[in-house]
Amino acid sequence: VQLVESGGGLVQPGGSLRLSCAVSGSIFSIDDMGWYRQAPGKQRELVVLITSGGSTNYADSVKGRFTISRDNAKNTVSLQMNTLKPEDTAVYYCYSNILTGWGIDRDYWGQGTQVTVSS
Repeated sequence: VQLVESGGGLVQPGGSLRLSCAVSGSIFSIDDMGWYRQAPGKQRELVVLITSGGSTNYADSVKGRFTISRDNAKNTVSLQMNTLKPEDTAVYYCYSNILTGWGIDRDYWGQGTQVTVSS
């Protein structure tokens, strides 16, 4: 199973970025998907989760600015980030809880994509 992210980069404060993550491999089903982030010197923190049914759980710090979406048919999850702030600067990691074709249920992570918000 692989999670491949795309869409990070450098943006000015107030700008927007869109992150995407594609899941591939021997997948029976995907439960939760989402995004975490880790800033330098800090622990990895939850940004947002979305269930297979579409329920979402956002961190307070991103509510109203970030929007998660998923395509269950394509096994993809995206994160639209608007009104970005310097404190959003971090490495963003895609996350999925997957039941594989071999019957293994575990968490999977992407390799991370850098988001830098700076003028």
